[in-house]
Parts: sequence; structure tokens; C-alpha cells
Amino acid sequence: MSIADNLIEIKSNISDNVQLVAVSKTKPIKNINAAYETGQLHFGENKIQELVSKHDVLPKDIKWHMIGHLQSNKVKYIASFIHLIHSVDSMKLIKEINKQALKNDKIINILIQIDISNDGSKFGFSIDDINSIIYNNELSVFESVRINGFMGMASFTSDKNLIRNQFTSLNKLFKKHRKALSLNILSMGMSADYKIAIECNSNLIRLGSTIFGERK
Repeated sequence: MSIADNLIEIKSNISDNVQLVAVSKTKPIKNINAAYETGQLHFGENKIQELVSKHDVLPKDIKWHMIGHLQSNKVKYIASFIHLIHSVDSMKLIKEINKQALKNDKIINILIQIDISNDGSKFGFSIDDINSIIYNNELSVFESVRINGFMGMASFTSDKNLIRNQFTSLNKLFKKHRKALSLNILSMGMSADYKIAIECNSNLIRLGSTIFGERK
């Protein structure tokens, strides 16, 4: 199936309230254009240099998502155009994003990354840490950052019950803080587990191989 066919099939099987981000990392411009021509506007990249280079040559109505681990000293390269940063995993990074947002006279949208795998393989705040940070109102000082929601990645496993339990824990955290922080995005689910994620209330999924085919 073509990229366009893949997108049509995926979108026909998810509800309108689920945002689809096409993970275009390592994919050539022609593949992104093929997805764009179907009306897909949200694309995710995990490397700053690749994200910037693609932003420079592709249509300007594309909404770029930074989905990879982000170093504080790289925020400045994407601050002027980034639509959403998914992988915000430290107070140091939030502080830098706020600083660069002020320099660009804008509000930068972010997701707080929560480590739901607890296996040492993922970045992110622990559930206990984020509860404490929110309880102590430590996020309120960042006036140029808008916290849109939480993001979490399940363990890389075939154990569907484990995946479901991890997604359920993040859903509970989201519901707990949704009203106080005005959260509207719960980002869980990639190509291997997005159907389980949607069942657990995810409203933003990130799909790469399901759209573009397996990476070589």
C-alpha cells in the first residue's frame, strides 16, 4: 500500500478527536510530501538538525513536533517555529524553553514526558516527582510555556497487559491534573501499541512505520 493509502486506512479507523502525528524521522522529503498531499499536516522528528532542515524546505503550514530527547542547548534552533515539544523531561529543559520562548516573543506548547515504563530505558519525570512539582506549584513561574498535557511511552514488549497497565497509569495521572493545569493532550501510542493507547484515552498518537513502512 502507498503512503496515502496507509493514511486513509488509519484515519478511517480512529475517531476525529485523536490527533495523528506522522513520524517522519529519517524519511526523505518525497515521502513527507506524499503524506502532506493527503492533508496530513502534523509531522514528528527526533533530531534537531533533521527537523530544522526539513522545516526550511517543506511547506510552511506543516506543524512540526519535536518527539525525541531534547538537550537544553538545542532548543534555540526550533523555538521560532515548533508546534509542540513532546519530550520535556526536566525542570532545566522547561526553564530553557521558557527562555527561548521569551526571546521569540511567543508561547511554546509542550508535553510533560512521564516515565511509565520504570525500566530505566525511557526519559521522563516519575509520577511521584510530577505530583510533587504540581502540588508545590513549581510550573507556574514559566509564563511563556503552555503545558498542553502528558506524554508517555510503554515498554517495548509483546505483553499487552503490561502495556495497558502502563497506559492506564498515565491516564489516571492525566485525569488527576487535567482540570488544575487545563490539560487537553494525552499522548500515548506508537505503531505497535496505538490501538491499546486509544482504548486508554490517548488523543494523540505518533505513527511512523505504519504510515511510511519499516525503516531500513
